[in-house]
Amino acid sequence: MKNVTERPGGSRGWLLRLVIAFSFAQGAVSMARPAVSYRALALGADERAIGVIAGVYALLPLFAAVPLGRRTDHGRCAPLLPAGVVLIAGGCALSGTADSLTAMAAWSGVMGLGHLSFVIGAQSLVARQSAPHEQDRNFGHFTIGASLGQLVGPVAAGALIGGPDMAGTSALALLVAGGVAAFSFVSLWRIEHRTPAASRTGQGPRVPVHRILRTRGVPAGIFISLAVLSATDILTAYLPVVGEHRGIAPSVIGLLLSLRAAATIACRLVMTPMLRLLGRAALLTTTCLLAALLCAGIALPVPVWGLAVMLAVLGFCLGVGQPLSMTTVVQAAPDDARSTALALRLTGNRLGQVAAPAAAGLIAGVAGVAAPFVMLGALLLTASTLGLRQGRPPSDPGAPKGVHLPVSARLRARRGRSRSSPRP
Repeated sequence: MKNVTERPGGSRGWLLRLVIAFSFAQGAVSMARPAVSYRALALGADERAIGVIAGVYALLPLFAAVPLGRRTDHGRCAPLLPAGVVLIAGGCALSGTADSLTAMAAWSGVMGLGHLSFVIGAQSLVARQSAPHEQDRNFGHFTIGASLGQLVGPVAAGALIGGPDMAGTSALALLVAGGVAAFSFVSLWRIEHRTPAASRTGQGPRVPVHRILRTRGVPAGIFISLAVLSATDILTAYLPVVGEHRGIAPSVIGLLLSLRAAATIACRLVMTPMLRLLGRAALLTTTCLLAALLCAGIALPVPVWGLAVMLAVLGFCLGVGQPLSMTTVVQAAPDDARSTALALRLTGNRLGQVAAPAAAGLIAGVAGVAAPFVMLGALLLTASTLGLRQGRPPSDPGAPKGVHLPVSARLRARRGRSRSSPRP
């Protein structure tokens, strides 16, 4: 009888199909988020209302993440993917037909729930079907899908939105975004390895959430992810507002957001060499620190070309935090609670997406539209201090080769092992 179990680390055709599907899903969301902001502005929203609508995007997922993670720990990952696509497409399209700020906020929440469902299923799939030493690389490649979507989505939105009928063109962009999400179905076939039913049954009791959260490495990974995603989210939601105040056209804002996404893709393509050179802790710390300075710098009245340079470097720095925080959480969590730990990480992300835009809207209403970027700088500065604690100790001989340890640490470890080995 043929064994239908496939070991982690085998063929990576599933990963390519997952990246393609994620590109379409994320592209739809990245196209819809600035379109929602422009449509809300056309319907009379102010900076505070924009912050509330951006926060509602994360509100429904906030309560759904852990139950979905529990389900995935003891079942299959793949069913969450098409369910997420349906919710994303519906949320985008119905946001385009909404004629009130309340309805837009509600459908934005549906869109966020769909995005969460897709991401929990996809991240759990990568964790389950990757060997431990491949997780940094595979999570990095997986997040390229998000970056591709973030590259194309804002440009498409900027190309469609503009002119005197801002409400009409932003509605068209949202309807197109719903169609883009539907293309994700094309590459979702046979994406999950077949496993015997026994491998998903007969497991022990569920690991309590408080135990997962007390596991060393999990809280820091959650906070780093929260800070990086909050920076990306507020950039997407508030850069159009900054553009309106500084007289920058929507098409230019779309290009600037796509430039940031392109730099993130470049970062993830070279992540493995950077990990070999610096190690996880130094890479996280350095990139979060630089991102903090650049976010605060957006508050300055720099010309468009200067803003482009800052966003390109910022995008490169922000490309590190998400995949490495995924690996940190997966490797720190108990084996039978990895999906739940990833869901807790996403819950932290959604908490940031609720609190950060709300705080940004409050700060923008009091201190101006550039002030939220100073807040992001402080958040990323805190994340950079937590990055110092990530990664394995340099003397740990169990660390996967070429992934966590910098070159100098690996050389010291090899010399130590050679001295301790008996001579023939």
